[in-house]
Formats: sequence, structure tokens, C-alpha cells
Amino acid sequence: MKSFSDTKSTPKKSTVSLKHAFKTIIWPRKFIVLTGFVLIVISKFAGLILPISSKYLIDDVVGKKDYIMLQQLLIIVIAAITVQALTSFLLTKVLSVQAQFLISELRVQVQKKVLSLPISFFDNTKAGALVSRIMSDVEGVRNLIGTGLVQLVGGIITAITSLIILININPWMTLYVFIPISIFAFIAMKAFKFIRPIFRKRGKINAEVKGRLTETLNGIRVIKGFNAEQQESLVFEKGADRLFQNVKKSLTTTALITSSSTFLLGLATVGIMGIGGYYMINDELTPGEFLEFTMLLGFMIAPIVQMSNIGTQLTEALAGLDRTEELMNMTTENELQGRDQTLDNLKGNIVFDNVNFSYEEGKDVLHNISFNAPVGSVTALVGSSGSGKSTIAGLVATFLTPKNGLISIDGKDLSKAKLSSYRKHLGLVLQDEFLFEGTIKDNILFPKPNATEEELLIAVKAAYVDEFTDRFDNGLNTLIGERGVKLSGGQRQRIAIARAILADPKILILDEATSNLDTESEALIQKSLNKLIKGRTTFVIAHRLSTIKKADQILVIESGNIAEQGTHEELIQKEGRYHDLYTYQARI
Repeated sequence: MKSFSDTKSTPKKSTVSLKHAFKTIIWPRKFIVLTGFVLIVISKFAGLILPISSKYLIDDVVGKKDYIMLQQLLIIVIAAITVQALTSFLLTKVLSVQAQFLISELRVQVQKKVLSLPISFFDNTKAGALVSRIMSDVEGVRNLIGTGLVQLVGGIITAITSLIILININPWMTLYVFIPISIFAFIAMKAFKFIRPIFRKRGKINAEVKGRLTETLNGIRVIKGFNAEQQESLVFEKGADRLFQNVKKSLTTTALITSSSTFLLGLATVGIMGIGGYYMINDELTPGEFLEFTMLLGFMIAPIVQMSNIGTQLTEALAGLDRTEELMNMTTENELQGRDQTLDNLKGNIVFDNVNFSYEEGKDVLHNISFNAPVGSVTALVGSSGSGKSTIAGLVATFLTPKNGLISIDGKDLSKAKLSSYRKHLGLVLQDEFLFEGTIKDNILFPKPNATEEELLIAVKAAYVDEFTDRFDNGLNTLIGERGVKLSGGQRQRIAIARAILADPKILILDEATSNLDTESEALIQKSLNKLIKGRTTFVIAHRLSTIKKADQILVIESGNIAEQGTHEELIQKEGRYHDLYTYQARI
């Protein structure tokens, strides 16, 4: 069955500003962030004790040989170090833990949003790329709620406080320092503006590379079967190189910032040595004041250098949030068509009235399809490949919405119905049935996790799953591997049918449910299918026409039109397209 798709839900390009991030992420957690600010301010002011005390150590304690003052200074410095250690621990405890909780929370929100998007989105997006966007793109928020942003603010406070003290010690030396710092600030601002698109593109490349890698690992049997390991390695190598080239650009820009800070701040240090030496020679500056100045200068410069690193982290965080915001702004399935009507007491009478559908504008694949599928009836869809059978099934499953015309369920417009209120009554058994990694029991219970043991066993026996699980050491608790790789096609199909029986749907879609089976298994499955379809409005896509003789109506689909319609006997008597298909298969 080809993939069902719908109107494309195109992501809107989004650029998340710091203001927007503040409003949506930081402000709702203002009390925690404020606590972080208080702790960082206490920590930074405690850190200033050491450089300030150095002046008194040189000029007063050493110069005047004051032992009492030495003891007092040591006690004060020890107290300051203790405060720094405690606030550092509390910062991690409060902010880092909260940041990780936020990451977890955002991942859940993004995953929930992704699952609400139309089928077309998944048809055009690799699974691995989505995994990357859900798991990786949100990680940058730890620099907004974590210690990153708080340290940035704390660094600014420290720098301003240090600056005030420096001006008080010697305004001319302080003015000199401002020249290289201003040049550095200009370079850093330009670099951050340049680096954000690089980080944004990195997220996209990373998602593409992970997407391809996921496909490679899922298709390992095909790769090995065609001896294509080297070919796939080359594809991955190209993707890894694209990622490397992107990282190289960001590293080059970051290195420019770091090198600029080293050079310019080094010049400032040399200048301070010269100017400070001059003032001390002329007795305009004491050795203690010079030591205090140089240590405070480090306290002022260190946050500025730290700001460049934190600025890079914040830029990367905003780039990741850009991509997350794109997903969160996309239109969900329910929003796409204004689905707001709840279906109550569903019976299952489905009517197609002049339905047209196209995957691409101007290229209709269904033309004026009209038929009635009464409650409890079986409607079989037959025809050549690409005729439109799967598209009709996709419309019934609400994976698609008609371009024009009306599909109604119990007289209500299906395109206006809330998908959850309809799909809870829908069951699917596909040709290439998807099973989840885990046990046989887990997969059967998937649509109804709280089912009783009795309900489970009824489904197992009805689908003849026990016919093979009784031979397994662990029975229903047997692990089946990824996508059920440890089972045969027939075994997987019987599990899928048991899953549908347990779900007890009102509407049922069977897509070649017996195609993967041998003759013996097919006979068992036909019995279980007869039990499954009883009392349900069923749509069967079949290539083996022998399996649909008892259908209430057969629709022969050709080129998007209903070429013939009737029961098996009626269509055989017409000696038309169905007669030709049936007699051809009978000869085979």
C-alpha cells in the first residue's frame, strides 16, 4: 500500500529573538531564574573579596607588620571562599536541574506536536531527521535557564562593580583598558551575527545525516543483499563532511573571538604594566593598589571573555529554538481542515459523493467517486497498480481529505470530524504491517493496553496466533526484534489481525491482509478475517480476487474511476474488466 499523504504542511521559517525566548521560556520560570541571579550576585561579590584584600595585605599587613589584621583578612577570605563554594553548588542544584527538566518538557511537547501533523509531513521528512529535531534542537535551552544566562548577567554585574573600583583607584589606567575592550566587543557582536545562521544550518545538516543513517540501519538487509556497504559508506561520508565543514566555520569564528580577546586584552595588560610602573615610580600609586588594580582588572576582563563563550552558547541555543519553533508553528491535522465536530454513537455508514482528489495541483487521481458502504458491509477495491485503490482507503482512514465532493459517516461530513473521535473506531491491517520492538503480547495490546487477559486470549485465538506462539519457549512474551524481524510474514500478519480484533473497530481497512502468507496460513487467516469483519464496515484492497468473493460489493478502480461495481457473481456475468482479471488469475 503506497503511503497516504495530504495537503503539505509547510514549516514557516522562524527566527526566535532573545525577547521571544525571554517571554516564552525565561519569564514563566522567573522565580527560579531570580534565585539564580541572587546566588550568582552573592558569589561574584564574594569573589571580589580576594583582590580587594590584596591591597590591605601588601600596604597594611606587610608594610606595618600587623599580625592581627592578617588574621582578620584570612578569616574574611576563607568566609568568602566558603560562600562561593556554597552558591556554586546551589546554582547547579537549582538552575542546571531545572534546565534539564525544561529540555525533557520541551521534547515531550515537540514529540506531541509532531504526532499531530498530517501524514504528508511524514511522507516528506526522514524519521531520523525528526528524531534529531526532537532530541537535539531543544538542548540549547539549558543555556537560557541553566547557568549560562545567569553567569552572563552575573559577569556583567562583576565587570561593572570592578570598573567602579578601578576608576576609583586610577581613572587614567581604567580609561586605557577601555580601548582594547571596546574593539573586542565590536568584533564579538559582528561574529555572533555571522555565527547564528551557521548553527541553524548545522541543525539541519545534522538532522539529514542522522535521517540517512537511520534509513541505512533499518535497510541493512537490502544493503548487504546488494553488496552496497561501500556505497552507503560514501553517502554517509559526504554527509559527515558537510557537517564537518559547518563545524569548521563556527570554530573559525569562535577562534577569531578567542584570539582577539587574547591579543587585545594582552595589550591592555602590557599597557597597565607600563602605566602602573610609571605611577609607582612617581609614588602616585602604592604596590598594594597596583596589585589590587591588576587583580580587579582580571575580574573585569574575565567576565567579558566569558561573555564571548556564553554568547556563542546562547546563539546556538536560539538557532536550535528557531528550528523547534518551526515545528511548533506548523498546522496540525485537526487545524488543517477545521475539524471540530465530535462523532458520537458511531455506526459506520460511509458514503462517497462525487469525490475528487489530487496529490498535486491539477493532477486528479480520483474522479467523481460515488458509492455507499452500509453499516457492517464489506467493500472490496480491485484494480491495477496505481489505479487509486490506496487513495480511496486513505480517504476512508482520514489520512487524506477530498479536493471536492463529500465523504460522510452516518450522514456527517467526515472532513469536519475530530480525528480522534473517528479514528478510535478505525482499524487497519496493512500489507506490510508495522510491529513495534518488544514482545508479541505488547504488539497485540498496542491499541488497548488495559485489555483484560481474557480479551487478549480471545484475540490471540481468533487470529490463530497461538498456533505458533505455543511452540515458543516464552509464548506471547517472545521478543520479536525491530519491526518483528524475528517472525515470518505470516506470523506478523496474524499478530496484526489479533491487534485489530482486540481494538474492536467499527470501520476496518484491510490492505492485502493475506498477501504474505503461504496456503496453510492463508486458510487460517481467512477464518480469522471472517470473524474480524463481522458487523464492521470493511474496506478490502485485494490483488488475490479469490479472497473477496463474499464481499457485499466490489469496486473495480481504473485510472481513478469506478469502472465496474457489483457483487462477484454480477461482475462475472458482465464479462467486463473484473471478469478478465478473475479468469486471468484463475488460469495462473
